[in-house]
Amino acid sequence: MTSAFTNGKRALAATAGLAAAALVLAGCSAGDSSTNAGGTITLGTTDKVTTLDPAGSYDAGSFNVQLQVFPFLMNTPYGSSEVEPDIATKAEFTSPTEYTVTLKPDLTWANGNALTSSDVKFSFDRQLAIADENGPSSLLYNLESTEAVDETTIVFTLKASNDQIFPQILSSPAGPIIDEESFSATELTADDDIVAAKAFAGQYEIASYDFNNIISYKKFESYAGLWGPAKNDGVNVKYFTDASNLKLEIQEGSIDVALRSLSATDIDDLRGNDNVSVLDGPGGEIRYITFNFNTQPYGATTAEADPAKALAVRQAVANIVDRDELADQVYKGTVTPLYSYVPAGLTGANESLKGLYGDGAGAPDLDKARATLEAAGVTIPVDLSLQYNTDHYGPGSSDEYALIKDQLDSSGLFNVALQSTEYVQYVKDRTNDVYPAYQLGWFPDYTDADNYLTPFFLEDPDNGLKSFIANHYKDDAVNALILEQAVTVDPDARTALIEEIQDKVAAQLSTLPLLQGSQVAVTGTGITGTKDTLDDSFKFRYGALSKG
Repeated sequence: MTSAFTNGKRALAATAGLAAAALVLAGCSAGDSSTNAGGTITLGTTDKVTTLDPAGSYDAGSFNVQLQVFPFLMNTPYGSSEVEPDIATKAEFTSPTEYTVTLKPDLTWANGNALTSSDVKFSFDRQLAIADENGPSSLLYNLESTEAVDETTIVFTLKASNDQIFPQILSSPAGPIIDEESFSATELTADDDIVAAKAFAGQYEIASYDFNNIISYKKFESYAGLWGPAKNDGVNVKYFTDASNLKLEIQEGSIDVALRSLSATDIDDLRGNDNVSVLDGPGGEIRYITFNFNTQPYGATTAEADPAKALAVRQAVANIVDRDELADQVYKGTVTPLYSYVPAGLTGANESLKGLYGDGAGAPDLDKARATLEAAGVTIPVDLSLQYNTDHYGPGSSDEYALIKDQLDSSGLFNVALQSTEYVQYVKDRTNDVYPAYQLGWFPDYTDADNYLTPFFLEDPDNGLKSFIANHYKDDAVNALILEQAVTVDPDARTALIEEIQDKVAAQLSTLPLLQGSQVAVTGTGITGTKDTLDDSFKFRYGALSKG
């Protein structure tokens, strides 16, 4: 559909059609609280922000900020994983390949600019144009075009019919709507420029910003989205480099909420502290090793490039790693072993890796690993560089990867060089082929198996398809199956496709899933609303919190 106008502002709206889907910190003493008690909340985290610009980040730390300050067309209400219209009045498929959204009228940004369909078109066109290596544009693989019909109507034209995922993608990191008068159309916009422009229209606007130190939020009084006004007066988020300091401040009442990530030992200790509450949310977070198909041993750009030997190296690692030992020794049973690409609890999850590797029942098999390497003619021991990170994936990462190194080295089959890098640099290095094998984790954008498949394995640069993993894994059959499952209406047929994708990737080992964990938040006893937002949408919305 051709746009009725090409300049000026544009708008949008939605209903759940086809989708399944201040730098001075306030004191934080506990006290009685009611739903509308307000107060200023101080939250602590070890998570890191890479950039506020939605086109340049695809990580939990950055998205958690974007979620509070940018509007979305679709979003999830408290206590639910189902998407509903956010700044929209309705959203629906008006043809098999057209998804039409209608914005609420008279929307504004915190800077006074009108928020219209022009901003919506700008936001999605910009994601695809920039296509940053560390951004979420891969989620928009089925988007052909975005057109503003009038100031409150947008039509998304999709490449394939009957997309079962698109409404949920509008609520994902690819979905924040941004002010076209405040952002560059062709390159990432600096955090300080975004803050100075007051380019916000979520529950909050950012009052002050000190990168990965403190962010202060204040209510956006003209917020018109799904969640309603924030139940507190404002939020200060303090960023910690050491999880032990995060634990100390929550138990002493210096902060109100500790979120991502405390060690398993610290969480267990805090459960016995009467001054705090430890709340557990649904599982869905996963941890895994990624192999770079170019730079791993025998990878495509190495001097000894050999696909069969490279596969044997990956398979040997899969045969040796002991997930039960990782879960018990490092995480004290607070996580579970993961033998599939889709985590347990989601439709289509299987355990394809359990049958293929180790002893077939989840335990390692060193003889099998040796036989695999010898059959491929791999020189033993294999030198393997393995990278991990602690300031994003939690303090347990050091022990986790030290144990993985020990498992591999003690087999006599590997000689592992283990290194750690600070996360802001880590995200740049991994997409520039610096790490042959490295740690990643995943916190879902939406509760569907597709979110554990498309961003990971859909890779076809010639057709504009690029995975977030960016490890040079590409398989045409897997690509076709991923595209097919996303538009398969019959639930049983779609489940079978999801299982088949996992089986195929398990045989090739683009990544090696290790562990599945749950969300955990620790709060002062006077804080309410945490359970409302610690739900299976996996979105922690500050506006739900209040304190006395």
